[in-house]
Amino acid sequence: MKLVLVRHGETASNVRMVLDSLPPGPPLTDLGHEQANVLADALADEPVVAVCASTAVRAQQTAAPVAARHGMAVRVVEGVQEIFCGDLEGRSDREAYGVFVKTASEWADGRLDLTLPGGENGRQVVDRCLAAIERITEGVTGGTVVLVSHGGAIRLAGQALAPNVTASLAAGGLLPNTGRVVLERDGAGWRCTAWSGVDIVVD
Repeated sequence: MKLVLVRHGETASNVRMVLDSLPPGPPLTDLGHEQANVLADALADEPVVAVCASTAVRAQQTAAPVAARHGMAVRVVEGVQEIFCGDLEGRSDREAYGVFVKTASEWADGRLDLTLPGGENGRQVVDRCLAAIERITEGVTGGTVVLVSHGGAIRLAGQALAPNVTASLAAGGLLPNTGRVVLERDGAGWRCTAWSGVDIVVD
């Protein structure tokens, strides 16, 4: 089976570069809705068996055209929301972004116990995301599961799930709005075959 992790479409917070992690959060912009429709077109030929989204409005709105294209409803999933920014929530200044980016880079290097000021540590994010992904893929033996989530959460989950995702890719492979990480079953685990449109060489 295939698991496609998708970052949500554009929001006003993205445009203003605001750290905005708490659900339900802002809706999509007009461009965000266009991006969601383009995503649905891109996944139209996939053998989609489930479309899931985080508890954030922007994720559910991004998932909706994909689900509609395949004649199904969006399943809202707890645990795959964005990294909780804590004291950085709502900020858009250079200092706040510096703290967030540095912490995310440390997490990619394996220091998951580091905590954002007043927020989550990497291990908490990984644990909740992987538990949610296990729930939505349990019993699925074929086809494609689409999960619309958030950039930071996807990068951590992708690295934790797939051994072929390097620290440099997880730290530097920023996902644009509706960017995708593609994972395929590899025995009892996963391997990453594409990251934001770039094919990953699988040995």
